[in-house]
Amino acid sequence: MKKYFTIKNIAIFLMFLFLAIQSIRIDKTISPVNPETDFIALTSANTEVSGMLKTACYDCHSNQPTYPWYTNIAPVSWWIKHHIDEGSHHLNFSIWGTYKEKRKNHKLDECIEMIEEGEMPMSSYTIMHSEAKLTDAQKMQLVEFFKAQKMVMTEPAEDQH
Repeated sequence: MKKYFTIKNIAIFLMFLFLAIQSIRIDKTISPVNPETDFIALTSANTEVSGMLKTACYDCHSNQPTYPWYTNIAPVSWWIKHHIDEGSHHLNFSIWGTYKEKRKNHKLDECIEMIEEGEMPMSSYTIMHSEAKLTDAQKMQLVEFFKAQKMVMTEPAEDQH
């Protein structure tokens, strides 16, 4: 009786499988930025804060992800696309202007909490994107920015006569 499950046959099968799954591509569509709904534009974030947001947050939490070269290799591409989809579903800075005030307030609270607890940006992201690692001072600056946005939201509108 022949042995069909030799190491060589298993290796050939795995190589064939790896090559075959490369045909299953992820959608890398980038939507245009609408300044009427984008968080950075709506909050008039300064250059430093907007840079931090784009570098550490926007890849997963906007419609503007950057797809590095390794997103061309399945199954890694599927895993990354899943993270991007989950992140932008949970919080999407590109459509911030469409959120109701209650949701904006809640999302700002979550941003503050996640940064303070060191959960964002995720370590699995910063391993491959060292530029997204935030110093303690940068984290504090982002937290203060988010808190300031909460203050702006709770300020009563001035009477206009």
